[in-house]
Order: sequence, then C-alpha cells, then structure tokens
Amino acid sequence: MGAGDEPTTGTDLDVLVVGGGPAGSAAAYWLAERGHRVLVVEKKTFPREKTCGDGLTPRAVKQLVDMGLGDWLGGHQRMDGLRSIAHGVTLELAWPDHPEFPPYGYVVRRRELDAAVAERADGAGATVWTGAEAVAPIVEDGVVRGARVLRKATGTTEDVRARYLLVCDGSNSRFGRALGTARDRSYPLGMAVRGYFRSPLHDEPWIESHLDIRDRHGQSLPGYAWIFPVGDGTVNVGVGLLSTFAGWKDINTSHLMEAFCDTAPKRWGISADSACGPPTGGKLPTGFSVKPAVGPTWLSAGDALGSVNPFNGEGISLAYETGRIAADVLDQALATGDPRALQRYPERLEEIYGLYYKVARTFVRAIGNPAVMRELTRIGFRSRTLMEWVLRIMANLMRPEDRGGAEAAYRMVASVVRYAPEPRGG
Repeated sequence: MGAGDEPTTGTDLDVLVVGGGPAGSAAAYWLAERGHRVLVVEKKTFPREKTCGDGLTPRAVKQLVDMGLGDWLGGHQRMDGLRSIAHGVTLELAWPDHPEFPPYGYVVRRRELDAAVAERADGAGATVWTGAEAVAPIVEDGVVRGARVLRKATGTTEDVRARYLLVCDGSNSRFGRALGTARDRSYPLGMAVRGYFRSPLHDEPWIESHLDIRDRHGQSLPGYAWIFPVGDGTVNVGVGLLSTFAGWKDINTSHLMEAFCDTAPKRWGISADSACGPPTGGKLPTGFSVKPAVGPTWLSAGDALGSVNPFNGEGISLAYETGRIAADVLDQALATGDPRALQRYPERLEEIYGLYYKVARTFVRAIGNPAVMRELTRIGFRSRTLMEWVLRIMANLMRPEDRGGAEAAYRMVASVVRYAPEPRGG
C-alpha cells in the first residue's frame, strides 16, 4: 500500500474510491474480494489523526470481524457497556444480547484503525494511493468518468478513469460538492471536540457518557460529554452538541470542553497537566442529510453521505455499513453491465435505516429544548429497564422483533416534540 502502486487507470479500472477512511476502505475491501479492480485515493498518509471518540460499537465490531480483523481487534481495549451519568445517578448498562452483533465493543484510536482497514483492502487486492487527492471530477458528455488526482509526493496530476466512482471523502466532501451534493440544512448537524488525557483508569471496561453537564458554577450546559478508556495509558475525552439547541452557532465547543474537564469526576485524573495535547474538533452532518446519494455513475457513503447516527453522534459503524452496501450495489452494476443498478442504493438505505433515522431526527428535535432534555433524562434514569431499552435503540441494536417498539418510540417522541420549539436551520 502506498503512493507507488500503479493500477491500470483506463477502462480496466472498475471503481475509483475517493477517500480511504472507514467507508472507502471497507467498500474497497468488499469490491476487491469479489474480483473487481479498485483504486482508493486518500489525500493523507497513514497513520493520520481524526477527530473521533474512537469507540467501536457492536455494529462496528461485526463489520471489522467480517473483514477478517477480529484477532487484531482483540489486542485493543474492550468495552463491555456504557456507564451513563445524569442528575447524580450512575447506571452501568451492558451491551444487549443480539442475534447478529456481539455483546461488546472496543476503543481503538483512529490513527491505528483506519490504517488497519486500508491495509486490509490492499491485502484483498485493492490498490491504495496515499498522499493522493482527487481534486476534480472528469466529466464527459455530462457523465462522471473519473477524477483528476494530485500526487502530493511529486506535485503532479494525472487523470484516473473508472467505470464507477464512490465518494467517501468525509464530512466536508469537496469532491461530492463538485458533483452537486449538498447538506439538507433542515437535518441536525453535530459538532464535537475531543482530546486525549493520561489517566489511571485508562483500561476500564466501561465507556462513560455524561448527559447532564454543567459548568463549575452548576449551570446547565447544552450537549453531552464522554470519556472513553483507550487502554494505552490514556482516555479519549470529548463533548458533543447538536444544532437543534437554540443559539448553537454562538456556542464555543472548546469552552464546553474546558468546562467539562474542570468538572469531570476526579477519579479520571483529567486536567491541563494530564492533557496529551490540544483538543481538535469538527462538524458532522447526520441522518443521511447529504443529498443526492447517487448519480448515473457514482455513489457516496459514510460521512460524505451524512450517515452519522443523530441519536449518539456515532459514525464509524455507519461508514462501514454504507460502504459495504455501496459495494454490493456497485458489484451488481458491474456484474450485469447495467448502471441503472446504482439507483437501487437510496432504496436499500431507506429499507435498512429509514424508520430508525426517522425516530432519531425526531428525538434530537426534542432534546434541542433544554427543559425537555432535562425531563427526559430525569425520567429515564429512574428506570434501569427503560435505560437499557434506550441504549438498545440509540446504538441501533434492536432485535428484529423490536420493530414495533421502534414505531412506538417514534409516536412517543413525536408527541413530546409537539411541545418543543422548532429547530433552527443548520
């Protein structure tokens, strides 16, 4: 894997994948496994940092195991569940049993994780160029046929053509925007900032979320906070915020981070002295808010599709899954010689995620009202059974027989939202 690997870049290249993160590398793996000629162009070189909580839910673990990375994962920090804290109450909630997903997750730094999945795609037969940026689409007769790629090591550009393209260049998705994609601003936008801290509790088996965060004066703050043990002497600490909070544009997430670090439980040892460096942050489109997802010869997946889960800000599992779904659709188009197969992609996303994301988008409207958020968490923390069910929903770990429960949740949340203010545009 590297900048010197040279595929055939004419008509023999089946798929050009723009972006080598979770969605792009997963899609490349599945396409290469089926014998297709795939090139991934990734503008950074591995290992590289990404703003992320580093948590791998059971859904993400399944995708990585399916790609043959189960043994590799076993060498990292395992998490058995979620410790959730609000209103002075602490609940430790184990990951639920599920017929398809394991009852555990992991915490793995993205600099390690993304490199491992890209290497796995390379090992399956995909070609991966790092330090190579797709700077502009090649359009012929109104149809995208490839991309102009800048090779940063040499400063040269070259035209790479392929039968199909998969856009996976992240939440900013410059390449996607060049194809005409745009975020639907009526959907919630997530914002997050995270940093690493040395901690004596770096190898705890629980990830921790704080749903009722306050400053040092006891004033409520919007959003939520997390502490994820990494197992290497450090913990990943961050805060997140949704654009459904009134006045969110005026909220400084770095100040939220500072306030949480000042008030975080002392047992973690989080302080300016234990910080491993300055925090980093970014914005995350959620709920499949970036549209369209498909063109005549291209698809988008992962953050470039806005696939982040609005319930909890988790995006890695969704990136792996949407990359795999995109690979399935591209495989069908290549096998049949019919590009119309790509138009099945939005239908597949709706079949798999439609109801779930409908509930999620409605829920985040509700919690955009701080009074509603406080009341929901106060009521929820009175019942372990209720919170276990909430964890199952938020992590998208409902069993097939739980579909009726999801529909009931939607009706309940919708009734709450009727008394909440309309969200501002993002």
